[in-house]
Amino acid sequence: MKIEDTFCEAFEGLVVQIQITAKDKQFLSRAVNSFTALPSTVFGDAEGGVVRWLNENETIDGRIGAIVQLWVTGTGKKATSKLYTQLGRRIRQGILVVPTTAVFNAYPKNSETEFDMMNNVGHCGDGYEWIIEKHNRKLINVPIMMGHDFLIEQKLSYAPGVMGGNLWLFCDSIETGIKVGREAVKIIEGIDNVCTTFDVCSAGSKPETNFPEIGPSTNHPFCPTLREKVSQAEFKVPKDIKSIPEIIFNAIDIETIKLTMKKVIERIIDMQGLVKISAGNYGGKLGKYNIYLNDLGLQERYFK
Repeated sequence: MKIEDTFCEAFEGLVVQIQITAKDKQFLSRAVNSFTALPSTVFGDAEGGVVRWLNENETIDGRIGAIVQLWVTGTGKKATSKLYTQLGRRIRQGILVVPTTAVFNAYPKNSETEFDMMNNVGHCGDGYEWIIEKHNRKLINVPIMMGHDFLIEQKLSYAPGVMGGNLWLFCDSIETGIKVGREAVKIIEGIDNVCTTFDVCSAGSKPETNFPEIGPSTNHPFCPTLREKVSQAEFKVPKDIKSIPEIIFNAIDIETIKLTMKKVIERIIDMQGLVKISAGNYGGKLGKYNIYLNDLGLQERYFK
C-alpha cells in the first residue's frame, strides 16, 4: 500500500447545520432525503449532506432525528443570499410538508451570523404563525392542515466552512471500489460536523471542460475504461487499477477536514484490493486550502 505524496485541494463555503426530528423513520428519511436531494447539481450550486442520524436520547425534542448540512460556495454577500434562499426553499418544500417534522439549530460553535427564518419559512403560516418558547429555544409555530403545527427554531446559525475535502481510492476492481468506498463513507458518518455530499462518488471531475454549459466534466485521464483511447502521456491510471471512487466531504473547519482524512485512511488502508490512496488537486487552481496527505500525522510506513 502506498499513499501518494500529493494534496487535497479544498475551498471556502458557507454552511448551515440543522437538526431535523420526526415521529418515525419513514417521515424522517423522507424529510432528510428531500432536504439534501441533488447534493450538487453543478459546481457552485447549493449542496447538502447528512452528518449523522440520531436516536431519541440525542435530539432536542426526544424523538429520532438527523443532523444535516447545507452549503454554498463562497463567503460574500451573494453566497449569503443564495444560502438563505436555498435554505428556505428546501425547508419549505422538503421538511415542512412531511408530517410530524421539526427543525432546530445544530451549529456546534458560537456564531455571530444567524438567519431569521420568519421571512422565508415562518410566513408559510400566512400571518397566523407565532413565536413560542419550548426546549429552551425560541421557535416559530407554523399552523398546518395535518393537525399538528410545524416548529422551526427562529434563528439558524451559519458560518464559513471548508468544502471539497476528498480522497481518491485506487482499487483493483469495481467490486473493491464499492466495498472500500462504502467503508469510507461509514467512517465519516461517525465523525461530527462533516458530511459526504455524494456518498461513494463514481464520477470525479476536473475544472477544464469542452462543454462549459453543463459544468465540470469527467476527469478523463483517470477513467480506467479510456486506457486504449487516451494517449499514454496523458493517461494516469496504473495498469492494475480498475476503479477509482472519490470520497468528497465538507466540514465546519479545516481541522475537521484533516481529522476526517486521517481517520478514513487509517481505517481503510489495509483493506484487500485497495492499491493506493491519493487525492484530487488541480495545481492549486481550485481553492485556498492545500491539504497534504503526508502532513496528516499518518505513519511513515504508509508512504513506502
